[in-house]
Amino acid sequence: MRTTIISSKIIRSFVFYFILILSTNNLISQHYIPSVQNLEARKQFQDDKFGMFIHWGVYSILGDGEWVMNNQGIPINIYEKLPAMFNPIDFNAQEWVSFAKSAGMNYITITSKHHDGFAMFDSKVSDYNIVDATPYGKDVIKELADECAKQGLRFYVYYSQLDWHHPDYFPRGRTGLKSGRPESGNWDNYLKYQNAQIKELAENYKINGFWFDGWWDQENQPKGVTDWNLEETYKIIHGVNSALLVGNNHHVAPFEGEDFQMFEKDLPGSNTTGFATSAEDIGNLPMETCETINHSWGFNLQDSKHKSVKTLVQYVVRAAGYGANFLLNVGPMPNGKIQNEHIQNLKEVGNWLKENGFTIYGTSKGPIPPSEWGVSVQKENLIYIHILDPKENTVFINNFNLKIKSLKYLNSNKLVDFETLKNAIVIHLEEDQIVDMDTILELIIE
Repeated sequence: MRTTIISSKIIRSFVFYFILILSTNNLISQHYIPSVQNLEARKQFQDDKFGMFIHWGVYSILGDGEWVMNNQGIPINIYEKLPAMFNPIDFNAQEWVSFAKSAGMNYITITSKHHDGFAMFDSKVSDYNIVDATPYGKDVIKELADECAKQGLRFYVYYSQLDWHHPDYFPRGRTGLKSGRPESGNWDNYLKYQNAQIKELAENYKINGFWFDGWWDQENQPKGVTDWNLEETYKIIHGVNSALLVGNNHHVAPFEGEDFQMFEKDLPGSNTTGFATSAEDIGNLPMETCETINHSWGFNLQDSKHKSVKTLVQYVVRAAGYGANFLLNVGPMPNGKIQNEHIQNLKEVGNWLKENGFTIYGTSKGPIPPSEWGVSVQKENLIYIHILDPKENTVFINNFNLKIKSLKYLNSNKLVDFETLKNAIVIHLEEDQIVDMDTILELIIE
């Protein structure tokens, strides 16, 4: 009898642990595991380093930014008059892509649908799109996607999950409250609509990934009221093509299924804006920081706060020093042209990158942490030190334990004067070797 009891216990224990193992394996198998193709795409994304962000839609007609519907409290029945006026006859995909390429950019990310709900592509899910609702009647997303593929640039689409136009986007969230929609709707129906449009983009366009926005609109809802069900959306995308990259501008730690992490108007972890992702929420994914070339994202007629060439170049460099890409935004005019001020500045950025881009593209974050004076990037045993703001021609680097094989000025090949201290190095810059934009030192370590 005792022997039988022991055997039963053993059997029951075996069955319990067998079921536990199966359950654990099942849970593990449900976790997102990026494919080999996806990992290769992530590497390409990291190496690209510099991209063009484009905010463009019917809102450009009003010349008051992409949030004009919300900021001016324009109801839907009034806002819906805009598509009939949108006829960007000067738009030329070949010119846009060539321009981005000449500026040293390796990819483009454009708004396929912003918060106003208007699709800039030929959506079959809704006729509220550029092909069906405007006199222009052409699919600019397809034209740009095809042209990027032709010219060798990667192409990503921004898609706003937040929607001020769709009746089933309910509860309404914290924005777009003056759109005039009835206080009712079916959240699940909205998610079906959203996912159908996302699947259209994934299946029918030559894209490399998605840049999502708007998750934050529902973050103040009580738990259980709204669920974005991101896992389902991401599975749809990776189910179409596992190499497609997914990022979401939610300002929190990455969610399951995401492939890169973005930081809006901020360098990773800095959170100078007050709404950006905090340092503790930085994951281990490829990173990207995005910023405007003036102050606005969408075309703003009165925005003259154009960033200088020096500011733009140094932003590219600082982002690389943080291990991140830099996605620089332009807001084209309603006629399909990019502002002359932005074209001229980006041409100058491109000229700088033609000479110095090899110190940026394909690099990783260097061993010297970012500082006010500058940053470092690395390619194997080669480190580029970018000195952007030296103090009194001297740079002090603490916690420095690298064995130096050589240290020289990149622009002249002249050796750099330096002294090593215990766990530190002091670099003495020569006045005639300092470059105002960026003094680059080439450090080879043993």
